[in-house]
Order: sequence, then structure tokens, then C-alpha cells
Amino acid sequence: MSDRLAGKIALITGVGGGMGVAAARRFAAEGARVVGCDLDDERAAATEALIRAEGGEITVMGGVDLGDAAAARDWVDAAVATYGGIDVLYNNASTQRFAPIEDLAVEDWDFTIRNELDLVFYTVKAAWPHLKDHGGGSIINVGSIAAIRGVEFMAQNAHSTAKGGVIALTLQLVVEGGPHGIRANVISPGLVETPNTAPMLADPPERMRRVVLDRIPLGRHGHADDVVNAAVFLASDESSWISGTNIVVDGGGSVLG
Repeated sequence: MSDRLAGKIALITGVGGGMGVAAARRFAAEGARVVGCDLDDERAAATEALIRAEGGEITVMGGVDLGDAAAARDWVDAAVATYGGIDVLYNNASTQRFAPIEDLAVEDWDFTIRNELDLVFYTVKAAWPHLKDHGGGSIINVGSIAAIRGVEFMAQNAHSTAKGGVIALTLQLVVEGGPHGIRANVISPGLVETPNTAPMLADPPERMRRVVLDRIPLGRHGHADDVVNAAVFLASDESSWISGTNIVVDGGGSVLG
């Protein structure tokens, strides 16, 4: 690695699996001091052990429910107490429930908004004064192409709405954060292989193949590193004059409508 993040203090949410593990490993390999969190204690501990074995500097806190404002604040404050500040806040964590609009329970709607939008607001709110005190920094929020288009193969009403909210929130953070040196950007992935999607991608349903996979101009689904590559750029000083972008990482699929 090239030490593109050398010395930076990076807070990453949801490091217990999928893109979160990939992000924590890559940020640590690039020289960042990483503070991660996850709701799952066991997976949090496994990620911490893995990255330390690879020579990275990381502290991971398990059992953190970021959908609870007080828990999010406690995690951020503990990170600052550990390393003395924040350079990067990478809001990766999310959990959602899917159903067609006529079948989507109100409880499932509330669950998704809590665990995809509320938790971003809570961590940003907790980190904001620390970012200001630290002289600025980079906020990276994970959106989705579901926020900018309808999705044919899966009913994503709550998910699309939550991720649309993440994008809208990010734009306001740009305006309010600029005078303090705080940048805010979004990464919106398309169909990415994770532990949750891997079984489906190994034997994709015909409809998914026809309306999604066969329509990706670059000819393949995404991988975690495709998203993390964009995050490293947004966390680094290479993007020091970039704020308010929504980097779509989907192999070009969303341009086809």
C-alpha cells in the first residue's frame, strides 16, 4: 500500500462483515488509525484481530447500536478519547427490510429508516464538534443507486427512501461544513457481492440476470474493493477540494435507466 491515509484517524461503522471489513483492512493498510464498530460483538472482535495480525492499527467496539443516538455518541466520544480527534467518518453500516409497498409493514419501514438514515445522522451529529475542533475532515456516507432510480428486481421502498435521505443530508453537510474544513460526499454502490448477496449472485434468478446483470456495461457485478477504492480517495488529501459529490459505483448500470 502507499500510505495514502498515513496518520489519519478514521471512524468506520459496520466493520463486522462485507464492505465494512474490506474498508477497515484497506484503511489500516493505507496507514490510518481505525476505530470501528459493529452491533455484533463476535464479528467486531474478529475484524480487530484480523487487522492487528496484518499489522494495522485498529480498535473495534462491539455491541454498538448506532440507531440509538446515545450509543452513537458514546462510540464517537470513545474514539476521540482513544486517538484525540477525527479525520474521517465513514458511515458504512446499514440494515434494511424489503417488501412491496402494499406488504411493507410500518414496523419494517421504521426499522429501515432507523438503521439506514437515522444512524447516519446520529454519528454525524456526534462527530461534528470533534471534526470542527480538529480543523475539518472527510465525511463519507454510503448511499445506493436505489436512491436515484427505481429497482426492478426487488421492492426497495424504505431502502430507497432512506438512502435518498442520506444523499440529501450529505448535501446540507457540505454547506454547513465548508467553513470549518469539513467535506462530505456519498458513494452509491450498485449490485455488490457481499456475504449477504453472494448466494444470490452464485445462481442469480433469471429476472435479476436479465434486468440487472446483463445490463451492466462493464460486464460484471461489483466487489467490496470497488467501493472501498472510492472511499480511500475521498478520505485522502487527494480529494481535498471535493465536497458534495455522489460517486456511483455500479459498472455503469444506472445510466441505462
